[in-house]
Amino acid sequence: MTPSDDRSALERELGVTIAPGLLELALTHRSWAYEHGGAATNERLEFLGDSILGQAVTVMLYESYPDLPEGDLAKRRASLVSSAALAEVARSIGLGEHLKLGKGEELTGGRDKSSILADTVEALIGATYLDRGADEATALVLRLVNGLMADPDRFGTSMDPKTALQELAAALGIAAPVYAITDNGPDHSKVFTATVMIAAEAIATGEGTSKKHAEMAAALEACTVLQARR
Repeated sequence: MTPSDDRSALERELGVTIAPGLLELALTHRSWAYEHGGAATNERLEFLGDSILGQAVTVMLYESYPDLPEGDLAKRRASLVSSAALAEVARSIGLGEHLKLGKGEELTGGRDKSSILADTVEALIGATYLDRGADEATALVLRLVNGLMADPDRFGTSMDPKTALQELAAALGIAAPVYAITDNGPDHSKVFTATVMIAAEAIATGEGTSKKHAEMAAALEACTVLQARR
């Protein structure tokens, strides 16, 4: 996969145009920003988009399934807003080729890392909200999850990456995953790195602003690696 500077193709896939400055910001991973003098990253847009995504999906499910109890609605929401689901959406629209990544992420396959793809989808939702308003942002969310809703098996499968990895390891008859955590940066702005170990082999790594998020990112990548080995 190679990077692309043509954003029109991405906007066609999204079904919405976004102000160029906001669109570029939404596509900017912290690895690129670090290599370019500490430029702004998409993390604040991701924070905003996560909230909009959750609200839009919650309302849609509430209105679409009037007879489902709260517990079932919560499970369906979790499936649709999970990192695994968002990464699936990102791949379907070719988002990876539009990411602005640092050289390190570029060399280690960052354009297809599920955690980066999922975070960028949320950032694009946040950018749409700021540029086009709440209705357009909600419409974008519903377009993105429409394909996921059509999958009859989706809601019967756990979309929690750590649980999914544990179940996959068991199905493959291999050792249970173990997580090793490191951190760097000042106390008020730490970045945690989780490495998934299976039978003493480092399968995948993931980063996050908390140990939990780092472990989930690593588990998501490990699932992709193990699935490819089946």
